[in-house]
Amino acid sequence: MSAYPDIPEEHLDALAIGPHRDDVELSCGATLVKLRKRGYRVGIADLTAGEMGTRGTAKERAEEARCAARALGITYRVNLGLPDARIEPDAHTMDALIRLIRATRPTLVLAPHPEEGRHPDHGAAGRLVPDAVFRAGLAKWETGQPHHRPLRVIHYMMHSLFLPTFVVDVTEEWDAKMAAIRCYASQLNVPGANPGGEPTYISSPHFLGTIEARGRYYGAQIAATYGEAFYQRELMRVEDPMSLALGSVERFAQKNA
Repeated sequence: MSAYPDIPEEHLDALAIGPHRDDVELSCGATLVKLRKRGYRVGIADLTAGEMGTRGTAKERAEEARCAARALGITYRVNLGLPDARIEPDAHTMDALIRLIRATRPTLVLAPHPEEGRHPDHGAAGRLVPDAVFRAGLAKWETGQPHHRPLRVIHYMMHSLFLPTFVVDVTEEWDAKMAAIRCYASQLNVPGANPGGEPTYISSPHFLGTIEARGRYYGAQIAATYGEAFYQRELMRVEDPMSLALGSVERFAQKNA
């Protein structure tokens, strides 16, 4: 029998997959809010319960994840219960991901960058998710579910930098992102919270400032206040090259002047 729980079915437009509770919020939380505000059905899947985390407990992080989902306005959130710090390219993990994709049937999947290096689970998830997306579309890969292949995978930025292929203007959604991040009081240095525990990189008083700085940096690249950066492997099809000119940073700088 599989160790992970049953995955509730809910057909989504976009599914953000994070190795741990808080990864999605820190990396692409504002983009999820933007998608939701535009009427898309958005969900989050956390691969692990974070039981190996230095600070807090898996139970505390479960409640924090529920708080964060409410802050983002997202009602579908599932945890696959894979072993924290042990995400591996094995049959069990692949089966869990394929079942998730087939249960939610998203058009768009968001995942870590494959070369994300600070935590081994991050890069592992970034490499496994695209493989699972493809295999979920194989009719003869049997899970007892209808096969489904999302149309695109995009990779969000975590700790390691990469050259983005596009940046989303999340200026209006930034406050919701930060409210969701502040739900993780056991992990971060949240004003007014005093969870205690051994200091870590993300519990530093300076860490939230780096999230702010990165958001402002990528926002500046597109003439916005805040931006979230993404990478996609596939080339984009362009029917009208003039649309690229209309989306230039100069045009948006003029509009915001």
